Amino acid sequence: MKFLVVDDSSTMRRIVVNSLQRIGFDNTIEAGDGREALEKFDPSVTFVITDWNMPNMTGTELARALRGRADGKQVPILMVTARSVRDDIIEAMEAGVNNYIVKPFTPQILKEKIDALLSVATAG
Repeated sequence: MKFLVVDDSSTMRRIVVNSLQRIGFDNTIEAGDGREALEKFDPSVTFVITDWNMPNMTGTELARALRGRADGKQVPILMVTARSVRDDIIEAMEAGVNNYIVKPFTPQILKEKIDALLSVATAG
């Protein structure tokens, strides 16, 4: 599996990458915003973890853009963000996000969300 980790905070990207490594995933690439993520996205990316609030292109804009691409329609997208209002979660899901984690989070929560998305992906 190859993860694309998208966040404008290099500290937050490091936290996500370290959490992924702790739960057994060490193939990651990073991007500082949605636009950079689209440039780095290719068919080898099998999972996207993105923040919402970023310059140039937000996480919801990234989700919409990926869902509009043939190679991005099926890739699981997990949003990790501080935004916790119900309407925000609904907006993210409508944009194409598959699941949602509110910061702060633990590696265990990250693992549970990833496992849930992967089981849905393999079942479908």
